[in-house]
Amino acid sequence: MIRPGACVVLGLHSPREKLWGILTSLEPSGVHLRGLDINAFDDWLSAIANGESNIGLTHSFFPMWRVERILLDESLGEIHSMGQLFAKRIGMSVSDYLGFGTEESIS
Repeated sequence: MIRPGACVVLGLHSPREKLWGILTSLEPSGVHLRGLDINAFDDWLSAIANGESNIGLTHSFFPMWRVERILLDESLGEIHSMGQLFAKRIGMSVSDYLGFGTEESIS
């Protein structure tokens, strides 16, 4: 289910953007996401894996009129989700890395 605490891919329009991150809130007015542009994911992951300073994830709000779709970040057959790639490379879940131990700590 798509709910707070889930890793998601957020598709936006006007302007067109694609973001990845942890959904922190989903409301009729919009979406709160702690994430980054999907094109920066590999660089962010590499920086963390190499112990370098990195851009981190930003807390953002997107009004519902900009939201085109919200996709759950999940694996597809042999293709790992971005969250699974993070866990495999870093050795912990994204939620643990960011200090989101439980869904309640996200709200």
